[in-house]
Amino acid sequence: MKKDFTRIPKKIQRKRDPEERRKDFEPVYIEFNQDEATEQAKRCITCPIDIMRGMDSEFSFCRTGCPLGNYISQWIREVRNGNLKKAFELSNETSPFPEVMGRVCPHDNLCQGACTIAKTEHGSVAIGAIEVFISEEGFKQGLKPYYGEDKKRKKRVAVIGSGPAGMSCATYLLRGGANVEIFEKSDRPGGLLTYGIPNFKLHKDVIFRRFKWMEEAGLKLHLNHPILTQEEFEKLVNEFDAVFIGVGAPSGRGARMENEDANGVYHVMDVLTHAQKRVFKDFDECILKDKKVVVLGGGDSAMDAVRTSVRSGAKEVTCVYRRDEANMPGSKKEVINAKEEGVKFMFYTAPKAVKVDENKNVVGIICQKTELGEPDSSGRRRVQVVEGSDFEIPCDIIILALGFDNVKFAWYEHAGIETDKWGCPKVNERYQTTNPKVYAGGDAVRGADLVVTAARDGRDAAYAILEDLGLKD
Repeated sequence: MKKDFTRIPKKIQRKRDPEERRKDFEPVYIEFNQDEATEQAKRCITCPIDIMRGMDSEFSFCRTGCPLGNYISQWIREVRNGNLKKAFELSNETSPFPEVMGRVCPHDNLCQGACTIAKTEHGSVAIGAIEVFISEEGFKQGLKPYYGEDKKRKKRVAVIGSGPAGMSCATYLLRGGANVEIFEKSDRPGGLLTYGIPNFKLHKDVIFRRFKWMEEAGLKLHLNHPILTQEEFEKLVNEFDAVFIGVGAPSGRGARMENEDANGVYHVMDVLTHAQKRVFKDFDECILKDKKVVVLGGGDSAMDAVRTSVRSGAKEVTCVYRRDEANMPGSKKEVINAKEEGVKFMFYTAPKAVKVDENKNVVGIICQKTELGEPDSSGRRRVQVVEGSDFEIPCDIIILALGFDNVKFAWYEHAGIETDKWGCPKVNERYQTTNPKVYAGGDAVRGADLVVTAARDGRDAAYAILEDLGLKD
């Protein structure tokens, strides 16, 4: 008898037509219905993940590929058996917001890449799509995640930043019975999830719904409230029993080009934030409409930038990357989506200088061709510039999507928080800084990384805080 994964072909979520979706910021993917989710769940072979946990093995499984260690095969089994409530509970137990992870995680590099049958010609189980189905169908049926509503709250914890790490930390602190207050610098909660990931990948109602439930459970959310001074941070340390730092890596990295400060050169977060505020209808002005746009970079932020530019009415959008397509660090499906939506790609190309007019407005970018040389210490082949290969790409806007750097806040040293050479707080295995009342996690500690790793840091830091405050049973 044939196994189900050989009989049932792998199916991914359907996508809206490129010509339709490039005109708006609505989600691209159409969620699985009950029949689709159940059928795809049948493809899972329920590997003996926990039996082999801790053993020295050449095998990888969905759960070992997930930074959160989610109970993936268990909740897939419950979907297959028609037990949505149990699947919902299992999904939400280890993940602070599974409906977000199902949409933004690079599944092919994590859980789906580690799936046993991914190594066959039949392809992995559609884990991300099933994960979204479990939560969204559960919400429709009246299920809600648990936020410790039945607990008598003790102790006070301040969380700085409401992005993935801060939101995750607050989730598990609430579940453990702590009083939690989040201090967020922006006008809306969510941090990177709200202003760094476009609406067509993650609709903001998905984020705000979670915060609404958290507030109903007792969370106090302070918006437009950055912690900037030593006095402000010292007040938090004195008034709260613990503090968690989840400020992310907020500084956009430059390209070190001539004229990089020209009018028309933007960092990617500025562009994405501007576009999302337009979606919120905070204003109508669009900086990209009818412009020729060049985006520098090959990661997911670069793909977010090119696809945002298309939807903003740019005349032409080109992605410039110094390596080839196979070496792009971002999700492969995002590159495919960008191509479908009309984005042009120029590989083996590196920026050299910004070309400007007499008023220092961008009129083009001077680039050089590249080639890959000998491997570096990490095994990745070095990029070498081809001498005499300069050429110009005419453009009006240049977007730098080259990564993010950390910011060393003045109050770190004042509060006795040691930092590393990148300005990140040093933490021990329990996410505790050198100030015993202060914890930190996510991009603030590890540099720019994935949403899922930030969520794990926030969760595990919350466990440590609860234990130290005597709240973890």
